Amino acid sequence: MLREKLYKIIFGILAFSSLLFLVGITIILFTEGLPIFHETGIGTFIFGKSWYPTYDPPEFGILPLVAASFWVTLGALLVGVPLGVGSALFINELAGPKIKAILKPLIEILAAIPSIVFGFFGMVIVAPFLQKLLGIPTGLCAFTGSLILGIMALPTICSIAEDALSFVPKSFREASLALGANRWQTLTKVVIPAAGSGISTAIILGMSRAVGETMTVLMVTGGAAVIPHSFFVPVRPMTATIAAEMGEAVMGGAHYHALFAIGLILFLITFVFNVLAEMVSRRFRIKLGLSG
Repeated sequence: MLREKLYKIIFGILAFSSLLFLVGITIILFTEGLPIFHETGIGTFIFGKSWYPTYDPPEFGILPLVAASFWVTLGALLVGVPLGVGSALFINELAGPKIKAILKPLIEILAAIPSIVFGFFGMVIVAPFLQKLLGIPTGLCAFTGSLILGIMALPTICSIAEDALSFVPKSFREASLALGANRWQTLTKVVIPAAGSGISTAIILGMSRAVGETMTVLMVTGGAAVIPHSFFVPVRPMTATIAAEMGEAVMGGAHYHALFAIGLILFLITFVFNVLAEMVSRRFRIKLGLSG
C-alpha cells in the first residue's frame, strides 16, 4: 500500500508539472506580448498591413504575417488531408497484412525527420524544380511551403485517422455487407461517417502542426512580409518572422514585445485547435461507447 501511494504521488507530481510548464509559458507570453498592444493598439497590430519593425518610426502590422500563415496552412491541408486520410483508408480497409506492416511504419517515419531537413530538401530540390516547372520568378513561395508542410502533416493525419477507422466495430461493416452494400458503399456510407469525429480530430491536429512549424517555412517560403494574392509569391508566416528576427530584437524594446505578441497569437490559435481536437475526439469516443 505504501509503495502504491508513493507511485501515485510521484506520477501526480509529474502530471501537474506539465500543467505548471503550460501556465509558465502562458504567463511569459502575456507578460512580454501585451506591452506592444498598449503602444500600437490591438486593432493596428493585428490588422495593420505593414511590418517594418526597424523603420523610424517602426510599423508593427501583422496582417501580412497572419495572411501568409493562413495561405500556407490552407495549402498544407489541401495536400495533407487527401494524402493522410486516403492513406489511412487504404491501410485500414484495403491493404493486406503484409502491405500494412510495411506502409504504416514508413509513413510514421516521416514524423521522425527533423523539420530543418524538410526545409533543406524543399529549398535545394523542390523550389528550383517548381520554378522551372511552373515558370514562376522564384520557387521559394507559399506553394512550396504548403507542399512541404502537407507532407510533414501527413504522418499525424494518417496515424490518427487510421486509429479512428480501426475503432469502428467490425459488426458495422458486416451488417452493411449483409444488407447488400458493396465495399465502396460500406466504406463511404458506414465506415467514414462512424469514424468522422476521429478523422476530424486528425485534420485539426494536422492543421495545428502546420500552423506551428518554423524552420521549414523560414527556409522555403521566401521571407517577404507582404499580403499574398497567390500561392506563387514569397510570403513570411508568423513563425518564420519570430525565428528570423528574435536574434536581432533588442530585449525589452518594441520589436521584442511585438515578436512575443506574435507568439501569443500563435499560442492562442494552436490552443484553440487542440481544444477543438479534444472535444471532437471525446465526442468520437462517446459515440462508439469507448469513453469508459
